[in-house]
Amino acid sequence: MHDFGGAFFHGSVTELSDSAAYPANSDVDICIVLHGSETPAKLGKFLYHDLLFEVTYVAWDEISSPEKVLGQYHLAGSFRWPSIIFDPNGKLEEIHRVVAENFAKREWVRRRCQHAVDKIVRGLGSAAGAALPDQVNAWLFPAGITTHVLLVAGLRNPTVRKRFAAAKKLLSDYGCDGFYPRLLDLVGCTHLTPQEVECRLNVLAEIFDLAKEVPDPPFFFASDISDAARHIAIDGSRELIAAGLHREAVFWMLATLCRCHKILAYGGTAAELDRADQSLWDFLHVLGIHTTADIAAAQAKVKAILPQVWEVAEVIIERNPAVSV
Repeated sequence: MHDFGGAFFHGSVTELSDSAAYPANSDVDICIVLHGSETPAKLGKFLYHDLLFEVTYVAWDEISSPEKVLGQYHLAGSFRWPSIIFDPNGKLEEIHRVVAENFAKREWVRRRCQHAVDKIVRGLGSAAGAALPDQVNAWLFPAGITTHVLLVAGLRNPTVRKRFAAAKKLLSDYGCDGFYPRLLDLVGCTHLTPQEVECRLNVLAEIFDLAKEVPDPPFFFASDISDAARHIAIDGSRELIAAGLHREAVFWMLATLCRCHKILAYGGTAAELDRADQSLWDFLHVLGIHTTADIAAAQAKVKAILPQVWEVAEVIIERNPAVSV
């Protein structure tokens, strides 16, 4: 049994003004704090009064001091602004006060950037011999976290689905536009046209609709592949393509296809899994990945660029007037 320690909003919702309309192709992230060092699997996405929520459990040990929060790039932003929903003993408000005061200090900004870099390095561990989606994820997610290093340096939300679009704007704002194609190149999508990405999205929609019918798949991301969440993965990607951000849509489209593949491997028919496997390889081919050896080479490219990512992060920190000593 876990003791309830409070709840707070997480992610992009914390940066919205009270009068702003919430984006249609997003969910509302909530973290529930439980005392102890371990937590149950996240509750995931669900609809409540026509609003899509995603609920994740956070161990108290993970946020037990302002210093712990300030050093974690994925959590610190949630305590930068008033975001506490319920705080039975006042401890979350105390953490928020200290984090808000110190969030923009150079020492903590750099520490959070390093936290993101460390996560990239851990994620690049060998996945040789693993299932194809796991091999892809061992390249794709570390490649995607390079954007988080830069967003953290710019004191911006390290968003998930729109991370490349957010990084593109950040780099433009700080006069570092020339580095952006190198981030896209890590995913192999620099050359893609809107029509090519639209074609991949249509196939993804087909595979998504197969995977969402599999009952009770035992994966933490299972609620992301559901009727309730379809408008985020499919309609949200289509919205990015329509806005001229087709290359920026590729990351989450491929991540979603890998998740669908894992679900169909668990509970789909042989024909459905064959269709998912073919669609995944077709997607990889347009990104320049033709063999599992190519995935390993793509991982090596991510590792090789980390010093340059850090250099650009330092430039952003130095040019950011909000960063203080």
